[in-house]
Amino acid sequence: MTARTTTTTSTTATSTVGASYTRVEGRDKVTGTARYAGEIPYADLAHGWLVLSTIARGRILSVESDPVRKMPGVLAVLHHGNAPRVDGNYVSMLGPPDPIVEVFQHDRVPFVGWPVALVVAETSEQAREAAEALVVRYEAEPHDVAFSAAHPGTYTPDGQLMEKGDLEAELAASAHVVDEEYTTPEEHHSSMEPHAAMARWDSGRLEVVDSNQGSTWVADELAKLFSLDPASVRVRSEHVGGAFGSKGVRVHQILAVMAATLLDRPVRVVLSRRQLFSLTGYRSPTAQRVRLGADTDGRLRAVDHQAHSLTSTVHEFVEASAGFGRPMYATDAHRSVNRVVRLDVPTPTFMRAPGEAPGSFALESALDELAERSGVDPIALRARNEPDVGPVSGLPFASRNLLSAFQEGARRFGWADRDPRPGLRREGRWLLGTGTAAATFPVIVMPSTAAVTAEADGTFTVRITAADVGTGARTALTLIAAEALDVPQERVHVRIGDSDFGPAAISGGSMGTRSWGWAITEAVRDLREQLALGGDIPPQGITVRSDTSAAVGALTQKERHSYGAQFAEVAVDVTSGEVRVRRMLGIFAAGRIVNPLTARSQFVGGMTWGLSMALHEEAHRDRATGGHVGADFAGYHFAANADVPLIEADWVEDTDADDPVGIKGIGEIGIVGVAAAIANAVWHATGVRHRALPIRPDRVIGAGGGATSA
Repeated sequence: MTARTTTTTSTTATSTVGASYTRVEGRDKVTGTARYAGEIPYADLAHGWLVLSTIARGRILSVESDPVRKMPGVLAVLHHGNAPRVDGNYVSMLGPPDPIVEVFQHDRVPFVGWPVALVVAETSEQAREAAEALVVRYEAEPHDVAFSAAHPGTYTPDGQLMEKGDLEAELAASAHVVDEEYTTPEEHHSSMEPHAAMARWDSGRLEVVDSNQGSTWVADELAKLFSLDPASVRVRSEHVGGAFGSKGVRVHQILAVMAATLLDRPVRVVLSRRQLFSLTGYRSPTAQRVRLGADTDGRLRAVDHQAHSLTSTVHEFVEASAGFGRPMYATDAHRSVNRVVRLDVPTPTFMRAPGEAPGSFALESALDELAERSGVDPIALRARNEPDVGPVSGLPFASRNLLSAFQEGARRFGWADRDPRPGLRREGRWLLGTGTAAATFPVIVMPSTAAVTAEADGTFTVRITAADVGTGARTALTLIAAEALDVPQERVHVRIGDSDFGPAAISGGSMGTRSWGWAITEAVRDLREQLALGGDIPPQGITVRSDTSAAVGALTQKERHSYGAQFAEVAVDVTSGEVRVRRMLGIFAAGRIVNPLTARSQFVGGMTWGLSMALHEEAHRDRATGGHVGADFAGYHFAANADVPLIEADWVEDTDADDPVGIKGIGEIGIVGVAAAIANAVWHATGVRHRALPIRPDRVIGAGGGATSA
């Protein structure tokens, strides 16, 4: 028997969480040792290439596959006439699935880019050549892709309206009223690593190697779709090159399974960059009307936020922009409602800070307008309307340090020296201005399981179906486990991304590290109790498993949120209309920060995306064809290195004594409020309001000297 290795307290161990550490897999990634789903070699691997519809509405008349099947290397052509049957009548962890999972099950086409065939060949080049040669004939029908708040098909989904007080009476009694519309365009989260999945059968068990945000999530849905025993499905996703809400259950995984089943060999399907624009979701455009009513001193009497977004004709997804303000400001009357219209477009999905990102642009811009009209400093206006309890829910706050974030941010940004009058600062042809906005994102947690093993050699192995989508989660979990075990982090090995490790939260909604860290600390607590009993560790180690379902269910109902204060300085070229962001600062109140190095990276990454949202990003859909114009990185503009200034991110103390883990999650909040801070800074520079994103040079020039919603 191997003698027990005792755990010893050390400086390294006790200071693990809260100290900066480089990523544990960093060397593997920069040297190319880390393999992603699309590049892992397999013997006898075949390759699939998707064929997408070219009409926006109608039905498939024929798939002329005979000539294609005779092309070099082609193994099969799957389509609705020959594909295996699947059953999409189930409920997943996020509700009923998008009917696109029932791929190749009928001849209907609900949007441009709907999958109509999969060509499988010996090489990806052969598959692509054959896919591009495949002729598909359609019967087209009239389509509608035109989004507007006035669309006659607009409706209010269940649960999307919240009201309190007499809104119209409070607006009528207000000394200052803001009533404006704010719009955001269709936006896409096309991650650096495209979506890819390999499927194969091994000894009667289905194995899928994928790039996803939750391997148990994908495994569970594949088992339901193909009517398989859940134990017979294994999904692995060790390294993920970005996700942002797009890497859930998608057609490429399902089609890889179909093809592998048909051919009895491994098949990999990788989506092209253009295919991502129609197959992996996006952020819906929004049209938001905000009405604010306040007393002479800026105290809010009424907040009315009406948000419109679109969804597909086959599945309902709501971009809940109006929800942003529900935990934010005290008011006598409140209404927030999200409305939707069904169009002949792909289904939108979760995209970094869904709801909060566009919703914060509208409400925080409107608050800046109220500050101008009431003559109150924008930060003082927010402080004046700070709530004691949830403004809509009435629940107590678990912690709320938004004002601390504003105070620290104002000090570091030099806000006290700001002249509130617009259009006064100039450097040559550049007008200069500064702006600010608030940020919030809910704290979410999901029950999770974890296993921790004390190995005979004195190390510890953590197994949990977490997903590190580039955030540094693997490193954070290593530090959490090391602190709980009271050992140096070098003695902890964390294994993730394998559905065989058991149910766990997805990487989404900023819930990952909070949920997984909770499960790990519970398992460690029980393991240490066992180790304290003494005795030898057997060669296979001692393993303890946790399940946080009961603990999560016992959480006291409170308003739990992260908060932030965003600051921006811009320069506006009055001759060309160009807007340059000169500096940005974000101060956050986001609970316990596990690893400052990767946390700051997350905040800065979100803020960079917010800059891109404010000035660059918009997808255009051709009303005649129903398809995208420029569905690639040449046509879809986003911020490049030259567009990004000095960005600073930091945080204030934010503790909740009653919370068992204290971790809030930071993946989403960095983007929230940034677009509003930049738009408010553009107003301060020019005296012109921009209520439509992005703030393009043509809009700046076209606005002239007056307010605009162009």
